[in-house]
Order: sequence, then C-alpha cells, then structure tokens
Amino acid sequence: MKAKEYEDLDGLALAGLLERGDVTSSELMDCAIELAEQRNPALNVITYPRYEESRRIASEWAPRGPFHGIPFLLKDSGFAHKRFPSSIGSRLFNDTTYQYDATVAGRFEAAGLIPFARTTVPELCMAGTTDALRNGGPTLNPWDRTRSAGGSSGGAAAAVAARIVPIAHGSDGGGSIRIPAACCGVFGLKPSRGRVPMGPARGEGWAGMSTDGVLSITVRDSAAALDMICDYEAGAPYAAPPKPRSFLDAVRGQEVRPLRVGILRTGWNDIGIAPECDAAVSLTASLLEELGHDVFEARLPAIDYDGFVHAHGSILASNIVVAVDTRLKALGRTLQQSDLESVIMDGYHVGKELDAASYIDAVTRLHAVGRAFASAMAGLDVLLTPTLAQLPCKLDYLSLNTSDNLDFRTYRKRASTYSTFLPVVNGAGLPAASLPLSWTPEGLPVATQLIGHFGREDTLFELSAQLERLAPWGARKPMFA
Repeated sequence: MKAKEYEDLDGLALAGLLERGDVTSSELMDCAIELAEQRNPALNVITYPRYEESRRIASEWAPRGPFHGIPFLLKDSGFAHKRFPSSIGSRLFNDTTYQYDATVAGRFEAAGLIPFARTTVPELCMAGTTDALRNGGPTLNPWDRTRSAGGSSGGAAAAVAARIVPIAHGSDGGGSIRIPAACCGVFGLKPSRGRVPMGPARGEGWAGMSTDGVLSITVRDSAAALDMICDYEAGAPYAAPPKPRSFLDAVRGQEVRPLRVGILRTGWNDIGIAPECDAAVSLTASLLEELGHDVFEARLPAIDYDGFVHAHGSILASNIVVAVDTRLKALGRTLQQSDLESVIMDGYHVGKELDAASYIDAVTRLHAVGRAFASAMAGLDVLLTPTLAQLPCKLDYLSLNTSDNLDFRTYRKRASTYSTFLPVVNGAGLPAASLPLSWTPEGLPVATQLIGHFGREDTLFELSAQLERLAPWGARKPMFA
C-alpha cells in the first residue's frame, strides 16, 4: 500500500483490508512512519518516536480487535507505557519512564492499535494550545499554521488531521480532546466520568474531571475504540452506568429517533461568541431539524461561572504542586526557575498557598455544576453549543509563556472566555462531542459541541453519525507542499 492510499481511509476501513489479507500491519506501519517523517517537521506533532521497534512489532503482529493492527499514537500525557518515556511537555519531567502499562494501554492493544510514537502536549497538559519549550515551540494547525492546533491533545489532533494516523489517543480534563478536535477539524468525544478507567496506579485525574479517549477522522472509529477501552476497573472510585448498547451499533443505526435538542448560544457572564461560531450552531441546528429532531433554545445551567473558573484553577494548581514535588523528590533536588514555564511556575506557587478547605470548596463547586446541568437538561436529550467561543486562536494567545506575561489566575480567566462551554462539562462529568460541521471560506474548521446525559455516549454517537452522513467532513484534507 502507498501512503496516498493509506491517508484516504479511516481506521476501520484499514482494518477491513487487514482482515481480507489485502495489506499487512507492516505495510500500514511503513505508511504511517513515512507520513510522520514527511509532515512532522512542518507541524511539530511527534515526540518519542519508536519507529524501528514499532516496525518489528507490526511485522510480528497477530490480528486482534476491531482495528486488527493499525498504526496508532499515544498522547505524551504521563499515560504509562513501558515502551514509551514521557515528558508531559515539561523539561522537569523529561524522559520519565514506566515499569508498567496503564490499564487502557492494554485495552488499546486488544483493540488492534499499535503505537509507534507519542504526540506533543503543553506543559502538564494545562493549556488550550500545544506550545512547549521542551518540544521546541508550538504544534501548528494543519489548516492555518499561524494558528494553534489546540490543546492539550494538540499533537494528536494535528496528526489525525494530517492523516499520519486515522485515530490517536487523547485525554480531556477541561476540553483537551474537544478543543484540538475543533481547531483541527476532526471528531473528538469526551466520555462520561468513570466510563474509561485510569488505573492501575491512579483512580482519578484532576478531581474526576479528566478522562482518556481518542480523536479520529470518523465517528465510527471513535465509537469502536471506546467500545474497547471502556468498562469499569475493579477498585476505581467512579463508575459510569453500563452502556445501553455497543457504541459502534449506535453509529450504524439507520433509523432516526426524534430527539429533543436544546441550544445554548450565549455563555455565562455574557461571554461573546464569534459570529462564525454562532453560525456553526445555526447550521448544526438546521441539519438536526432536517433529520427530524426537535430543536429549540434552552436555558443556561445556573452556575456561578466565576466561582467555577476559580475552582477549576485551584484544582489544577493543586495538581501542579503534587506532580512537581513528587518529581523533585525522585530527582533528589529542589525546584529551579528554568524547570517550569512561566504560567505553570506561577500555578505552582498558587497551589502552595492553597489550604485543604480551599480544595474541598473547589471540589464542591464541581459537584454543583453537575446538579445544575442535570436540572437544565431535564426534558432534553442533548445540548448543542459552540465548541469554542472564538475561531482557533493565534499561536501566542494561550501559550504558557505568553508575550504579555500572564499570571496563572489571569491565564485561566483568558482560557475561560475561549473554551467557555468545555470545562464545565468536565466538572459535571458528562459526555460531550465536538463535530467539524462548519468551515470558513478560508478553510478553517468551526466546530459545534453536543452534550449528553451522564452515561449516554450512545446517544451522542448516534446523533453524530447522522450529522456526519448528512454533512460529511472526512474528505477534507489539509495541503502539504
């Protein structure tokens, strides 16, 4: 198989070729590595490549799972894997190694996904852009290289958009799957709290806000992957309800069940929505109506948004302290100014000043967000919002070393006016998907978000697949010289 043929197919289509014996996993791995070597220099999406080792593994691969043995990329998020060190985008954490695999790493393998490198992230995965000094600068948006690829799964989203792989690992603690999916014009779904385990060494991430998942070109690839990596792990502190049906079956269903879809167009505190983002919501609403769904304006969940933003920041700052102090203890030294980027360094000091009562108050505010969304969604099946309040931002806007030298709290407030409808969903623990249904005349993706009830990813997959069939995006590919 040639790379040109490979990049036109999604993961399940490649798996079909493997199943029929038309290609081998070795051939697919060669295509992926060829595209990585060609396109990574222009985008900066790859770190910790293990190309030759992965070629050997692919040559010996026994087909398994729905993907049979296709190339895959892991996020450099501190996701434990014995084959791949991690930096979490930080000079302080550079070349961290693991003596065990994360539970989900084994599930990815059982799904037939063969990792051959990691993808870039911002430091400690705490930005809505991917721009790390450890990685030599920003990861660029394949559609407009003056703009961000999003974050923190920016390397994953850009690699999928660039067709290096059709599907890649991501994680989301405040929009980190959905922001880059929106910026890069791919599909990304954040699962419900407790749907995907974080073991064996961790029970939760960021007070239950963070979860692993994937980004993909097509809805069906994400559905097939989540079918394989979900389900409760014994001892985990959270559990999503048992899934009502296979997520892939939900995607394949052809019958349209009329759903009640509520629209949110205005953010809390009257945060402005760019005209292009509002138009994308209108387009999505019209597509939903064309499909026979009941679409109407909904009420904004009643939350103290400023209080939530502060609480979200307090939880991140607390996690910075725990991560940094643990790493320093392992290294046997004290913190140096050059160890952390400026916003994260300030976040470390913010975290050091927090007391236990402040942390408990922050977690309590997260739980209040869940109750507010449950109340606002009573009588609805799905909420429709813009994914981002603005077009994909310029490269410096959310950098952790911004040119205007933001402190940690000010940085979090800036982020809250960009990804307004995203971290609140993590606080509530709900599933949500970003769909690239609209594009500017210049070819920049403008995405919309679907938010579902707790444990109802199947509804989001079903609805996303209907929209994908009506307004497909998979044939769009960025240009490479």
